[in-house]
Amino acid sequence: MRVDLFDFDLPEGNIALRPANPRDSARLLVVDPDHAPQLTDRIVRDLPHFLKRGDALVFNDTKVIPAQLEGVRSREGAPDLHVSATLHLRAAPDIWKAFARPGKRLKIGDRIRFGHAGNACYLGTLDAVLEDKGEGGEVTLRFDLSGPSLDEAIMAVGHIPLPPYIAAKRPEDEQDSRDYQTIYAREDGAVAAPTAGLHFTPDLFAALDAAGIERHFVTLHVGAGTFLPVKADDTSDHKMHSEIGHVSASTAEALNAVRARGGRIVSVGTTSLRLLESAAGENGELQAWSGATDIFITPGYRFKAVDILMTNFHLPRSTLFMLVSAFAGLETMRSAYEHAISAGYRFYSYGDSSLLFRKTI
Repeated sequence: MRVDLFDFDLPEGNIALRPANPRDSARLLVVDPDHAPQLTDRIVRDLPHFLKRGDALVFNDTKVIPAQLEGVRSREGAPDLHVSATLHLRAAPDIWKAFARPGKRLKIGDRIRFGHAGNACYLGTLDAVLEDKGEGGEVTLRFDLSGPSLDEAIMAVGHIPLPPYIAAKRPEDEQDSRDYQTIYAREDGAVAAPTAGLHFTPDLFAALDAAGIERHFVTLHVGAGTFLPVKADDTSDHKMHSEIGHVSASTAEALNAVRARGGRIVSVGTTSLRLLESAAGENGELQAWSGATDIFITPGYRFKAVDILMTNFHLPRSTLFMLVSAFAGLETMRSAYEHAISAGYRFYSYGDSSLLFRKTI
């Protein structure tokens, strides 16, 4: 499909720079393509009213790590060069794939010292060698440390990588270390937050429990590739970056039981959805699953596992807007986004949310 079909104009004023407080006071646009009214304005705290006893919410419990590293490249015969690297996929105990700037000025064999002593923002140093270069600034870094020792060093040297549309407008601060993490995050490894989950609070969990809504968890470590624009003119020419995920056997069994008794699977976020769809067979039955997924969902895709999707508002021409258009219909989502923009909904990671019912007619 043509990528320009997924374009739209978004005013700067609709981009959220801070989350709603409290989190569950964010606005919620309910989108039901098969029934009138198609669009309903509510708030996240109203979520239990749109679900049924026996439905199951599926959350991504990944935890954002301080994957943004700042350092200095040293090369014999060349001046020092400041390097900014965003880790996005762990390839081995001592190897990470990363997006680096300025990528074009780096060469294989360059040594980079992150957390340079001259930068008072960092506690220590961490050395790496650039082992390979790919397209779009992607590099492969082999660190001098490995395993848990490397994890500890990244925690000390790095900082949380705010999405570029926020980082371009203000610096990261201590509040972001709390705001840019779900209350149920527990599995270290994400570069970006599963932002639909940022809206949940203990009070909302309690209301969902009282309504008889089940709660289950999967893990997909969100990579920085989620922020990359689609540069191709046609979706068939776009290459997705892989992300590592895990669905346990017990979770798969529980969700299959939900479907068997007539309950619906409600994915909290596109990350949970992509993982569930990767783990589902053609008949919709979920299996235990671990590994890398680069699933790319565009209109025409047949959904196998997910009935309802809760998700924030996404960038124009992005793979995520393509995904929601596949889920609820392109024309429905174009109308929903037009309404959201005119009604002042707040977009992107810290913005408002939507609840999408899958188009079946």
